[in-house]
Order: sequence, then structure tokens, then C-alpha cells
Amino acid sequence: MSFLSATLSRVKPSPTIAMTAKAAELKAAGRDVIGLSAGEPDFDTPQNIKDAAVAAIAAGKTKYTAPDGIPELKQAVCAKMLRDHGLEYTPAQVSVGTGGKQTLYNALMATLNDGDEVVIPAPYWVSYPDMVLLAGGTPVVAETSIQTNFKLTADQLEAAITPKTKWLIFNSPSNPTGAGYSRAELKELTDVMLRHPHVWIMTDDMYEHLAYDGFEFCTPAQVEPQLYERTLTCNGVSKAYAMTGWRIGYAAGPVELIAAMRKVQSQSTSNPCSVSQWAAVEALNGTQDFLEPNNEKFMRRRDLVVEMLNEIDGVSCPKPEGAFYVYPSIAGLMGKTTPKGTVIDNDEAFAIALLEEADVAVVFGAAFGLSPNFRVSYATSDEALKEACARIQTFCASLT
Repeated sequence: MSFLSATLSRVKPSPTIAMTAKAAELKAAGRDVIGLSAGEPDFDTPQNIKDAAVAAIAAGKTKYTAPDGIPELKQAVCAKMLRDHGLEYTPAQVSVGTGGKQTLYNALMATLNDGDEVVIPAPYWVSYPDMVLLAGGTPVVAETSIQTNFKLTADQLEAAITPKTKWLIFNSPSNPTGAGYSRAELKELTDVMLRHPHVWIMTDDMYEHLAYDGFEFCTPAQVEPQLYERTLTCNGVSKAYAMTGWRIGYAAGPVELIAAMRKVQSQSTSNPCSVSQWAAVEALNGTQDFLEPNNEKFMRRRDLVVEMLNEIDGVSCPKPEGAFYVYPSIAGLMGKTTPKGTVIDNDEAFAIALLEEADVAVVFGAAFGLSPNFRVSYATSDEALKEACARIQTFCASLT
């Protein structure tokens, strides 16, 4: 009899973390590895946010807080939701967690029973299905395609919903594709949700502020107010504010659900870091002037990567609306062989060979539920991206 939990056997470690760790090992061994696997901005946390953290430490704000966030941060979330989306929430409707991942996980733990299904469009962030499994639910994957720019259609959503469906997890702009849903595209999905009142929506809006070419972000409860009472709108400060290590995520939703999430958090981690919470207050309430210059840099990098990858025979790379990822198809490379004799029979083999033979780290598409593809994070310098894409071009040209 195994000592470990049977539930644990249903899940796997994060492939993105695994690829990043493998790249770090090779780099430590002296290899000139360029990492494009981590979803982390290379910008520093803005100075006003760091100053707020220092001030909090100086003021002795280093003690335990309420399990799911200080009142000041909850109020800042309420103000942000009203300012950006026209959605009214009270602090009792807000939960603050240790990163966006914990907030999503708390909601699933608080609501899923054996047999409950959760619809997850693919490609998906690697953790969604495994969090559902850990919480005792069943992930139902709805595959999109490159033909729709990796966006879920209303017909696909309708087909995925059953009487057992409890949640739809919705992520826009998307990790791993960068695809963002327009208001009209989102309205088609919310119209489906109106026909299925037993299904709730869990949004992951973490890349909200990373939008390009005039793309206007909107969130489901904003598009369809009738869904307000069964939507958990989740977000955080990690990406747009370059605060990945500060570990602050938040969610707004019905009071009963937020109270249930608080119960889960109170018996697991208790409160997020107090100093990080005060930094997040400044992030949400303070100046947002740095967002546009950062986005201009991201957009330039996106265009560079898309152009260079599309120059490769056998590779097709759509131009995404947001986030800092691209998700090229390598269908035209399947079955080819590398100079060292590795057969590219799937996208994992491609990613491993690319790392071992060309010193470029990416994440294979199977990790995100849709193959044959790979994910590139362009949240690094222009110079590193140019060199990495040149190496990818050379590697792909060497395949026979």
C-alpha cells in the first residue's frame, strides 16, 4: 500500500516549472541557455510599489492579518472593479490570496464534489486541470484550434456543458496563446451561459492590462450583468505590475462563495504576506502610468517573435491580442529528425531537443492540452529574443 494520497497520483508537476528548472541546470553547467519558458515579466516592480512595501515594514505592518486580506486591499479591489469594469462589490465580496493560483484553488476546493465537471478550453494554463483533480472534480477539456485563433466558440461551449457541469474556467488574454476575446466574442459565450443557470464562471483576468493593437479587455460579468451572481472574477498583481514574487491574487464574487473560500484559506495558509498586501494596495490605487510604456515594449517583442517564427518552414504563429506569449504550431515539422538523431514525433520531443541541441528553453504544447505546438514567453530582452529566434530558425532548418 502506498503511503501517498491516491488523489496526488491524479496530478503531475507543473511542466513550465520543470522546463525552467532544466534550463537553469544547463545554464549552471556553463551552457549559454536562453530561457523562454517562464511566464514572468523582466521589468522591475515599479518604485512607488516598492516604496509602499518599505513604508509598511517601517510602520510595523508585519503581523498576521485577516485570513483573506486587509480591509484596505479589499477596498482597493472594489475600487478597481468599479473603475475598470463598472462592477460594484463590497469588501465582503472580495478574497485575497497568496497569488492568483491560490484564489482559483480555494474556489474549486470550496465548491467541487465528486462527479462535478469543470469546462476548460484548451490550450489552457497548465494548472487548471490538476487543480480541478485535486479538488475532486473532473476536468472537461474543450479543444480550440488555430483556425479560430485558439478561441472557444459558442457551439464548442454548448457541447461541453452537461448536467454535471459546475464551472467554466475562462482566461482572456490567454496563457499560453495570448488570445483575447472581443466583447462580441465574449457575448456569444455569455449567451450560452444564460441558457445553463447551473453553471458558474471562474474568470482568470491576470493578463487584463497586457493588451495590444487597440484590443479592449472586458470580463464576463461586465459583458452580461445577469451573470454577476454566478461569476467569480479573479485577478492579481503579478503580471502587469511585475510583482510575481510578491504573491498576491484576488477574487470578487458572491458573499457566500467568498466566505467558503475564506474558510478554506483559514485552515490552509491563513493570510497572504502582510507587506505584499500593502504593496498591492499601492499597485491598485497608485499611478498606472507605467502600463502603456511596458505594453509598447511587449508589443514590439511580440511582433519580432511572430515575424521570425513565421519565417520558418513548417511553423505557423498567429499574432495574439495580449499577454506575453505566442503559441506557434509545428505541425509541419512532425516526423523530422534532428542532427543528433532525435525524431520529432511530438511537441515534447521538439522542446527537449531544442533545449539540448540549440540551448533554447520553451514549453511543449501537450502541457497546455493542445498539440503540436510550443509556447514562447517573450517577457525578456529584445536581444535575447532575437538570438533565441535565430537559434530556433537554425535548429528547424537542420531537421531532415
